[in-house]
Amino acid sequence: MDHAGIVGTGIYIPEARMSAAEISIATGGFWSEEAVIEKLGIISKPVPGIDDGTQEMGAKAALGCLKNTGVDPLEIDIILCIGEEWKEYPLTTSALYIQERIGAINAWGIDVQNRCCTCCSAIKMAADMLIADPEINTVMVVGGYRNGDFVDYSDKDMSMMYDLAAGAGAIILKKNYGKNKVLGSHIIADGFLARSAGVKIGGINEPFTSDNIEAGYKSLKLFEAQKMKDRLNKVSMLNWYKCIDESLRKGGKNRSDIGFLAVLHFKRSAHLALLNELGLQEDQSIYLENYGHLGQIDQILSIHLGIKSGQIKQGTNVVTLAAGIGYVWAANLIQWG
Repeated sequence: MDHAGIVGTGIYIPEARMSAAEISIATGGFWSEEAVIEKLGIISKPVPGIDDGTQEMGAKAALGCLKNTGVDPLEIDIILCIGEEWKEYPLTTSALYIQERIGAINAWGIDVQNRCCTCCSAIKMAADMLIADPEINTVMVVGGYRNGDFVDYSDKDMSMMYDLAAGAGAIILKKNYGKNKVLGSHIIADGFLARSAGVKIGGINEPFTSDNIEAGYKSLKLFEAQKMKDRLNKVSMLNWYKCIDESLRKGGKNRSDIGFLAVLHFKRSAHLALLNELGLQEDQSIYLENYGHLGQIDQILSIHLGIKSGQIKQGTNVVTLAAGIGYVWAANLIQWG
């Protein structure tokens, strides 16, 4: 049977960092350094340098992926860009910027968006395209992320986003690669929370003015914080478990077969509770306390680090797991080796 296999990954992480102590100071001391580390799960996180634009970071990760895998950029048929909308120039196409930077002149590209779920969604899209279209053989999923620019640390409702960081990742999939097979994916969406969070100022409804520019660039907000909290408490974990179980079912596996969980960064207690529910040990995942949350790049970063550490090896069943504001939940099952 035709299948999609992962060839390898590439990661770009900026050198500049923001420590837990600096996050504590930015909150005006409302969150102590100890609480930032122990509760929010952030020791430090990368922040962008002067040349770390969203598109450019994506291009650097793509170049790293090509180097790591030995794939010729001329082989790439499609670039699915998962980079964020906050980028160097609005209304430019990030996939095509990356195409030019890496010399993938035979590829066409498109930007896709599912917020922090985009990587999992794009892996499903890439796998389905590879299997469905006889003329598609190689797909790169790639993107950069720096939504942390919009975080207002004085907003107590936004503590769930204090971990937003900066970086980029890339992953290449090939048709009938023979290993690292994508066995199953599942996605759930809930439009009830479509405008539960976002950047409030700078769009059509609340455009920039001379009076709101400063506030606008720190206006990533929970629009209806209590509504969002109530809904997520009711459905979020159930949707995650359904995505995991359905991905496993589609791949002919069950929870006992999971060898590694590549999951986005979120508060420490919830991470440990998730592992416990799935019957996993802490060494069967990587808690991204030294990276924070790179949005949709977290899954690529986790796989990249897991391969490097030896936690992902021949025969490991990897489950990627994500959730994105909007609200979307998703999982992929990848059989490594």
